[in-house]
Amino acid sequence: MSTSSFSPASPFIKVGGLVYFSRMLDKIRRHARGELHPDYHANLGLALDARCCSHLHVAYETLRARVLAGGTDEELFAWCQTDGRRLTAHDFLIWNGFAPKRGWRDDATEGLERAKAAAGLADRADLTTFFDFFEVDEGRAPR
Repeated sequence: MSTSSFSPASPFIKVGGLVYFSRMLDKIRRHARGELHPDYHANLGLALDARCCSHLHVAYETLRARVLAGGTDEELFAWCQTDGRRLTAHDFLIWNGFAPKRGWRDDATEGLERAKAAAGLADRADLTTFFDFFEVDEGRAPR
């Protein structure tokens, strides 16, 4: 899909113990600077972005504005814990168990297969989740 210079951070990076959050913030920042590949634009604030925001109890547009106002990933995570909700150990377990498996035997499997086909990766049976797909599609080694 895209070259690594226009690709967001790996979804496996954890901030405050939460996967994917750093990727969402990176997409917001890159988009604002004009450095996000156009293929990502249509899903900004949707899909895993929307699910992550819902899990944190923060609106995507509110988070976007806060990200663009500045701060490190850790500061923004702390803000979410205050403005949204404080996550419990159970909340981390649920999100970190759900997000990395998205696309594997669930309602997103068909979308994952379409994305793989569009990227010329339809033959990659090892790419069973969106996290796996993102890694390979964006030029990183699969995990």
